[in-house]
Amino acid sequence: MAESSQAERIVRWDVFVRSLAYGREVRWSDMTEAAAQFVILRIETESGAAGAAEVVVKPTWVGATAASLVATLREVFEPLVRQTGLAGPQTLRGVLDSIPGNTVAKALIDNACWDWEASRQGRPLWRMWQGRSEVEVSWAVTRQAPDAMAREAADMVEAHGFRTLKIKGGQGLHLDRASLAAVRRALGDATRLYVDANGAYPFEEAADYVRAMAQEGVAVVEDPSPLSPDGAFEALQREAGLPLLVDFGMITTRDARLFLERGAGMLSAKPGRFGLSDAQAMRDLAARAQAGTVAGLMGESAMGTWSGLQFAATLPPGSLPAELSWFLSMREQYVGDVPAILDGVVALPETPSVAELVDWDAMKDFRVPS
Repeated sequence: MAESSQAERIVRWDVFVRSLAYGREVRWSDMTEAAAQFVILRIETESGAAGAAEVVVKPTWVGATAASLVATLREVFEPLVRQTGLAGPQTLRGVLDSIPGNTVAKALIDNACWDWEASRQGRPLWRMWQGRSEVEVSWAVTRQAPDAMAREAADMVEAHGFRTLKIKGGQGLHLDRASLAAVRRALGDATRLYVDANGAYPFEEAADYVRAMAQEGVAVVEDPSPLSPDGAFEALQREAGLPLLVDFGMITTRDARLFLERGAGMLSAKPGRFGLSDAQAMRDLAARAQAGTVAGLMGESAMGTWSGLQFAATLPPGSLPAELSWFLSMREQYVGDVPAILDGVVALPETPSVAELVDWDAMKDFRVPS
């Protein structure tokens, strides 16, 4: 992809903080919450091209609060990016990486810059990247009592036609097995299931856990325990008999490479966590290692879903469906065009940039003062 030979001056840099309420209280592995909080960035340059992106802010997920991320953007990255200007995402990513750490801030800016590039070129990223026009997605059933998880699974499959479900485990082996059995009774064998334990179990118990999940008929096990790219992980994956999906053990593309060298079966490449640039790099590393990639869940609203789907459209046939349907759990959105999921599939729009889908007038009250 050819980038502009001359950087464009930034004329607007707007940051917003907004919370979106859930339809019910959600219990994650590390918190229970009634709403999700987002930081949104919109960048506009002198040509009129504009790009935008969001990140969810949960300290145990991204190491930041909304206030700390806003401060980091204002004090560290806005001056840097304004000084550099925008020539393209690949050039900008090198500039961002001159600052150590700050993964979530870099992901937000990286994604906004890719959206700006789509605006500048007048075509959506999925077309620029020669992706598919439709993307299959899955639904994540979060931690509840087994019968409640089964009811939710059945309701979501009936409403949206999901063919794959991610079942959140980590409630104890007995409850995890009971949850999977209840979901299977509710849905039958036509729906593919996989489980995410969110690293809940000690590594010494991981092999037994993976075997138990395999007996329940899951296709993939994600983060059965805290994982490191070492010989113990290599042996676990070799003996598992099914792919292990690596998520929170990965912080950088270097981690992705190390896990793949140890035989990882699949990587969770999250544009909302790593940024579109690094998610693409992880996808390419996995492809060379003949491993799988899934566009992972990061608690996105409809806005972040549209951004992540651009990446998911580029994943090889046979990949796990994108985990990009969590916006359905929210009672409101700040984009006017919410993804429609029919038979478990989303059709991607021809609208060049995600920024064009946001009702910015409705966002005025959520703008952070300069």
